[in-house]
Amino acid sequence: MTTQSASDSPRAQTTIVVPHSQPMVALLGSQDEYLRLVEKSFPGVDILARGNEITVAGDADEVALVDTLVAEMLAVLRTGQALTHESVERSIALVRSGTRPTEVLTANILSNRGRTIRAKTLNQKRYVDAIDSNTIVFGIGPAGTGKTYLAVAKAVQALQAKRINRIVLTRPAVEAGERLGFLPGSLSEKIDPYLRPLYDALHDMIDPDSIPRLITSGTIEVAPLAYMRGRTLNDSFIILDEAQNTSAEQMKMFLTRLGFGSTMVVTGDVTQVDLPGGTSSGLRVVSDILEGIDDVAFCRLTSHDVVRHKLVGRIVDAYEKYDAKRAT
Repeated sequence: MTTQSASDSPRAQTTIVVPHSQPMVALLGSQDEYLRLVEKSFPGVDILARGNEITVAGDADEVALVDTLVAEMLAVLRTGQALTHESVERSIALVRSGTRPTEVLTANILSNRGRTIRAKTLNQKRYVDAIDSNTIVFGIGPAGTGKTYLAVAKAVQALQAKRINRIVLTRPAVEAGERLGFLPGSLSEKIDPYLRPLYDALHDMIDPDSIPRLITSGTIEVAPLAYMRGRTLNDSFIILDEAQNTSAEQMKMFLTRLGFGSTMVVTGDVTQVDLPGGTSSGLRVVSDILEGIDDVAFCRLTSHDVVRHKLVGRIVDAYEKYDAKRAT
């Protein structure tokens, strides 16, 4: 029912009946935590929960959004997935953007040892969909946006589905403020720290005991970018991580390794370049070269897609503002 107030602001009220099979605490949160979060996010409405009914009254547009939000939260719960403070926050952002949260939060990529990997934001979902639809995908964005993690998940998914024969994970051996020659150990031991984030992602998705066997057999290869020169990689899922630390020449070299039946994903953060002064980042220039080419996609993630601690997103925003201020 919609009514008009004295100020001609559209008003509405709706009552949502929650099925008795669905515990209200799962929907509203412990001590109504999720309910308070929704109320804070939609200040134009009043929300009253009583029994298995939720009454929402206030600004008509916001009432409609809250109605959609609650329906989507119930749909997520019906899949067997529990709500969390973070998932409710993301659901609110998705509903405000006109996207159904169930389209993003319930699309599973991979399940391993009781853990399910899925996109958590709209841009992450677009990134995952781009990997399904294109041969070469660039995932560009700040730390914590899931660029590498989701790419590795898609690689493992493709390997398990037998769409590829091997996974190749590579990074340039460029570091912030240190040099390989000063580190102890063999070349392999020196390089290992730069590849560790890729190993960490693999350990979340594959039985750790099987990883050495897969590496020994060549099914999974983790190597520095320099090892890619002169090769053609067929039937492979190839990931170049930290691509902002490639030169333009290295980027071209890597992209031309593409063989038949392969997929390439290039990830990086153009705000964290560790190249020597005067060397231009291959990731910064590649969009000018390849943007618009068929079967090549560029996905840009932002601080809103950070899925680490909330403070990480605020730190990213603060640095962006600082850099913009210095540039003026």
